[in-house]
Amino acid sequence: MISVGIDVGTSAVKVALVQCGDGGHEVLIAQASRALAIDRPRPGYSEQDPIAWWEATQACIDELQSTHPSHVAACGAMGLSGQMHGATLIDATGQVLRPCILWNDTRSQAQCATLEATWPALREVTGNLAMPGFTAPKLLWIREHEPALFERIDKVLLPKAYVRLQLCGEAVEDMSDASGTLWLDVGRRCWSRDALSACGLTVDHMPRLVEGSDLAGRLRPALARRWGMATPPLIAGGAGDNAAGAVAVGAVQPGEGFVSLGTSGVIWATTAAFAPMPARAVHAFCHALPARWHQMGVLLNAAACLAWWARTTGKPESDLLSEIAPGASTGVAFLPYLSGERTPHNDAHVRGGFLGIDAADDRASMTLAVLEGVAYAMRDARDALAAGGTRLAQADLIGGGARSPLWCQLMADVLGMPLHTLQTSELGCAIGAARLAFLAATGTEATALGKPPRTHSYEPRAAAADAHTHRFEAWRPLFGRVRDFSFGSARTAGVP
Repeated sequence: MISVGIDVGTSAVKVALVQCGDGGHEVLIAQASRALAIDRPRPGYSEQDPIAWWEATQACIDELQSTHPSHVAACGAMGLSGQMHGATLIDATGQVLRPCILWNDTRSQAQCATLEATWPALREVTGNLAMPGFTAPKLLWIREHEPALFERIDKVLLPKAYVRLQLCGEAVEDMSDASGTLWLDVGRRCWSRDALSACGLTVDHMPRLVEGSDLAGRLRPALARRWGMATPPLIAGGAGDNAAGAVAVGAVQPGEGFVSLGTSGVIWATTAAFAPMPARAVHAFCHALPARWHQMGVLLNAAACLAWWARTTGKPESDLLSEIAPGASTGVAFLPYLSGERTPHNDAHVRGGFLGIDAADDRASMTLAVLEGVAYAMRDARDALAAGGTRLAQADLIGGGARSPLWCQLMADVLGMPLHTLQTSELGCAIGAARLAFLAATGTEATALGKPPRTHSYEPRAAAADAHTHRFEAWRPLFGRVRDFSFGSARTAGVP
């Protein structure tokens, strides 16, 4: 069966046209992508226009239809993956009320404290701390700062749910993405009326909930005609981006996991039950599959750091990486907190920096420091999971950062465990969405999903792993230094 996987990411919309078959094997027929821009109107703010997601989605499928018309015409199901937490506000006519406040927006730190005080059961029910990245504090900010707009809200949707609304006309969300709102009773897999009430909302403001492998709707007939589809495809519940990545790599059984070097960073472990660990800022969410959950350590800044460095230096990422000599080392430390941090610090205000720069250091030294800083932050998150008893023996490595063999080996050395790259690592979320579409359309059990072919395995090198352990122990306390240092007032007020 041919399915389409749509990934509504932060930096781009990616669409994969996939031939799915029995045994969990699939063949990528074609792919298309369109870049997205992020607006940062003030320090700490991060927004996108939801219309841009929909226009990019249409453009991608239009492209696939023009290059592979017979395959698109035969599409039997569609699935969606998306960036999590974004507050997409819709009025009663279905119109977008304002730009979406994204997952890496930090303006609602004060509202997090308000939410925890107003609803003391938050951590027990949702399994998480209140953090500015989540959706609920964003709505408290809207209610406080844009009250007239708040009163016009008919539905609060996450990014992929908005695209689904355009595809099929129904407001539907899956359990994994809904877990990141702080409105879901994660253990019971239903909306929490108490959580919603604490934000001045009701269940009527929420989309209908389904499992990621359930049917959620059917493509609008007009769109099916536009893309030459004789029968409008079914649309699956889909998944938040990380859960979609887990489905793509086959991390569906307890104890399986992955590491993601996307715009943000993730270390994931599938669990058989709801296992909250909020004290270490570890996320406990529903998986996109029934009767499964997961724990997750999250970095707000991973491959985004390399992208920032490339913009700052005016050099393509590939050129920056090629400047690092084999076996090179650096005395520079980089703290990758460009947009605050989640695991294990839960600090929206901390910002990053370079330390220990010598007059002899060059651009390659700084680039290597960026790669190391992200790797050390991932080790910090790994240790947070380990403190609660969750340990991975090995993991698959996905996301744009997995393109770099240098970074992959560095991550294996720093984490001290084998990491494996996959044939479709850059399209992991779209592939996961396509797999969920196949499950929904055929009724196939998730246990039948296979694992994609591995392209390379990176084993930790003993000497390098030991060296990084020593460097990490020196790096870890630097968080306190950058946390206590800020030119924040100068950012907003200027220096006379």
